[in-house]
Amino acid sequence: MKHLSLRRRIIAAARSFAPLGLGIGSAGNISARVSGGLLITPTGVPYPDLKPADIVHLTAQGDIVAGRLAPSSEWRFHCDILSARADANAVVHVHSPFAVAAACARRDIPAFHYMIAVAGGDSIRCARYATFGTAALSRQALRALHGRHACLLANHGQIALGADLPAAMALALEVEELAKQYWLSRLLARPVLLDTREMAIILEKFRHYGRRPHRKRR
Repeated sequence: MKHLSLRRRIIAAARSFAPLGLGIGSAGNISARVSGGLLITPTGVPYPDLKPADIVHLTAQGDIVAGRLAPSSEWRFHCDILSARADANAVVHVHSPFAVAAACARRDIPAFHYMIAVAGGDSIRCARYATFGTAALSRQALRALHGRHACLLANHGQIALGADLPAAMALALEVEELAKQYWLSRLLARPVLLDTREMAIILEKFRHYGRRPHRKRR
């Protein structure tokens, strides 16, 4: 079977949704880039039941290369995002509770905390509403992701991109945590937002965030 290791990693990530608080049941989906297309979770299969052969191999246009099941109902935005974004090799879409709450209020998450920069800008945008699984939703998601690594989907959930699957999963967790913190801060008072100048400084610092220079041992 082609891409067996990646298939297993996709399944492990999908099974971690519930333990990590990113969703329950079969909600959400994952894709990862492979040569000439992508691998994506199937539609409607409980994650504990997934087997490597259940992961669907699609072309970049969404045609099935291999798979005994239908791909996720959101295959279209996975294909379109990976086609449009050379910097992304994995897409994680989840219905995590605090991100969903913000998305149902159709709110961007503004620069209430400097860690908003982890998503690539001075806000996490909320895409305009469109019916799930449609080309319209894909277009709205791409607009909201312009210059960003994550977005909310109105009345739906969140999308996180990564250079690889662990990076996309880590960002999905970060977006959920930020959505929770923003919700809590609004219970206390209107949060004080960081201004555009400060966020520009932070975004520049985030270009090297987490990197450490190699030091030779003496």
